[in-house]
Amino acid sequence: MNKKGLVLISVLFSILLAGCSDSGNVEQSAEEAAAINDRIKPVGTVNTGAASAPATQQASAPAASSGKSGKDVYTMACFACHGTGAAGAPKMGDKGLWSSRIAQGMDVLTEHAIKGFSSKPGSMMPAKGGNMSLSDAEVKAAVEYIVSNSK
Repeated sequence: MNKKGLVLISVLFSILLAGCSDSGNVEQSAEEAAAINDRIKPVGTVNTGAASAPATQQASAPAASSGKSGKDVYTMACFACHGTGAAGAPKMGDKGLWSSRIAQGMDVLTEHAIKGFSSKPGSMMPAKGGNMSLSDAEVKAAVEYIVSNSK
């Protein structure tokens, strides 16, 4: 390439860069700004159930938000462990493993399912089966479903 070609490329590149540097001065209408904000907003939030969550989030969740049945909740959140025995979980239907747990009473089982529980290393029941979007009533329905199929 000769000197004229290099000069021409340098001039064009300089013009291109100069045009890009003015992009911050473009004015937006309120509608355009709202559309941009809508496109870049977070797709969701994480609810860890911690006490530090804003009161508006805690108060807005009804006791049984979706009305899922115990079977639905089991299939969605519990089966991964209680259908396979993963993480030391007793399989649904295993009367030998469930009898001592059932003897503790539904209140204890429900509390362990809602708050989480660990009885020994390598065995852990995460709070709400790891699905914090479940209501306490939905978790209780799942516990009742599992117990009724494990007696």
